[in-house]
Amino acid sequence: MAGIAIAGNPNAGKTSLFNHLTGTFQSVGNYPGVTVECKEGVARLDGRRIRVVDLPGTYSLTAYSQEELVARDFIIEQGPDLVVDVLDASNLERHLYLAIQIMEMGAPLILALNMVDVAAHRGIAVDHAKLSELLGIPVVPTVGNKGVGVRELLQQCLDALDGKLSVAPRPVTYGHEVDEEVDKLAELLSSVPSLPARYRPRWLAVKLLEQDAEVEKKVAELADAEADHMLKAAAKAIKAIEQHCGDDCATVIAERRYGYASGIMKECLILTGQARQLVTDRIDTLVCNRFLGPVILVAVVAALFFSVFKISTEWEWIPWFGGWYAPVAWVEWFFDQLAGAISGLEARAPVLHSLLNDAVIAGVGGVLGFMPLIFTMFFLISALEDSGYIARVAFILDRVLQTFGLQGKSILALIVSGGLGAGGCAVPGVMATRTLREDKDRLITMLVVPFMNCGAKLTVYAMLIAAFFPRHRTEMMLLMWAVSWSVALAAAWVLRKFVIRGEQTPFVMELPPYHMPLLRSMLIHTWDRTWLYVKKAGTVILAINILFWALMYFPRPPDGGDSQAPGGGPRVAAVTEEERAAGALSHSFAGRFGRALEPVTQWAGFDWRTNISLMGGFMAKEVIVGTMGTALAMGDVDPDRPESLSQQLAQDPAWNPLKGFVLMVFVMMYAPCFASMAVIRRESGSWKWALFSTAYSTGIAFVLAVVIYQSGLALGLGTP
Repeated sequence: MAGIAIAGNPNAGKTSLFNHLTGTFQSVGNYPGVTVECKEGVARLDGRRIRVVDLPGTYSLTAYSQEELVARDFIIEQGPDLVVDVLDASNLERHLYLAIQIMEMGAPLILALNMVDVAAHRGIAVDHAKLSELLGIPVVPTVGNKGVGVRELLQQCLDALDGKLSVAPRPVTYGHEVDEEVDKLAELLSSVPSLPARYRPRWLAVKLLEQDAEVEKKVAELADAEADHMLKAAAKAIKAIEQHCGDDCATVIAERRYGYASGIMKECLILTGQARQLVTDRIDTLVCNRFLGPVILVAVVAALFFSVFKISTEWEWIPWFGGWYAPVAWVEWFFDQLAGAISGLEARAPVLHSLLNDAVIAGVGGVLGFMPLIFTMFFLISALEDSGYIARVAFILDRVLQTFGLQGKSILALIVSGGLGAGGCAVPGVMATRTLREDKDRLITMLVVPFMNCGAKLTVYAMLIAAFFPRHRTEMMLLMWAVSWSVALAAAWVLRKFVIRGEQTPFVMELPPYHMPLLRSMLIHTWDRTWLYVKKAGTVILAINILFWALMYFPRPPDGGDSQAPGGGPRVAAVTEEERAAGALSHSFAGRFGRALEPVTQWAGFDWRTNISLMGGFMAKEVIVGTMGTALAMGDVDPDRPESLSQQLAQDPAWNPLKGFVLMVFVMMYAPCFASMAVIRRESGSWKWALFSTAYSTGIAFVLAVVIYQSGLALGLGTP
């Protein structure tokens, strides 16, 4: 199957175009040496199938950031049959810079001139036929978010792959004095057979003149004995250019690229009239206002949480068996039916019944019970992403981040991790730190990213809020959002001042125009994220729940728990069935470990059952809900009781709102999940920082939990 790669600047509409090309036929691609996420899909036209890879959005291919390196290496090393570069027609000159760098590589190229509707609103038109003539490659006008021009683009790709269309770009020129040195160096590089066999000599020459460290390394590996001679020739050429031009060689080449792009733009750009103030500009006067912006942000987050809880847990809008259900209630009903269906196994196969009921239904069901809430959160966040508001959040919070020692680009990693409210994930959040150029900025960011409210934590919050704060759902989620940001910023300030010192780098970003979110795109993004959540519940979380069920079930007390009271004394008539079940749980491996920790954790209000649940959270935060459901089910003689986990907690005399709130705060901050730890280790290059992240965050979480709990008791908040 032929393959094409889609490249482009951030906010050029690349992802929208990719979604229209591939629809739901998408997955995440893994390639050698590639750790930044690349999406892969299949485009179909007239019975033909084309493999499509969506490369990370990047402004250039100079290998300053991980995204740039990944995009460049994919084009060079993977050798796609065709590259489609997506350009913003309203910002043609700046977007041509990336196109020129792809042309330097000699890659077969088609340009998708996107967002022509936005350009028209700004009084701009681009003569795409002239642009095609000047560059020597096809140019197709598109409106990616509406699917306009997508079929034509795909047809051009098919024609190019069939050899019916030339996609070989014209050579890029940099001026006589530079071109002369580039040609001489390219000829020298061509003399070593191993180099032109892998890379275009002219591209290698340009990169050596820019003193690209990655390319110098490639030349050293492939040229062997000739490498030193090649690098000396490059140094001589650099000196000649700098003497002639009076400036740094890399700067000269960059300026010549911009000059080349500017000349092309002047030939192709047509001003159709006076540019009007866009709706985007008018909205930004309010949204990005120094004082109104933060107020609007809080209002947006509040509206987000209000809508999530109303749609998923309160509004009964799903018809089922003669009644109407809220989505969460419908899922709970489904798992109640499953519990009832296996109730007959309790007498015939008690161990199997306990496994299915306590580990699978109570454990995994407890996690999947919040799937409608997670889906709704992802859907609404996708709407904010597609609208262009997320970029404004980064702009609004940039000053705050700088004050607390974080680099402005850190906001992207924090938002991906759940910084907008909830629903993100720390794993891609840590990976997003690759956009930061300074190692110290990257390290501080990845150490505070786990404090954000990821989607896994949302399940715990939802359970506890439903149990103890059902009338204040929105207010409690806003409070948790504020606490997560406060702790993350405070931790960043401390890390910058005392642990990882260094200068901060400035933050420059582009604000895309606002768009009406498209239902198709929102559903694709929501489905991708929700499916990952469901897969995790059905695989990793199921496995962990079964493991913890075994730890909570074995060893059984003598006579299955009937011969002894929970405290280990002789059996007496007063011992209830529920006490026997609790005694059996206490006798298990997990119960013993939980009780061993209780003398310490009780200062934070955590009993031994809570300790068992928190142990599972080290693997994945969603497991806390499942493990707690399992623990409660195994301590209850009536596992088929219809109450949800939240209702059981609300009715448990050992629990109260203070304990519920303290547990939420602790879950928010204590140890990143194992997957996040592994990614921190990989991104930092050392287990030292991964273990440090676990130790310092758990320490902060426990100290704060103790302070809150003990203060609450002193104020009389922990009494029934």
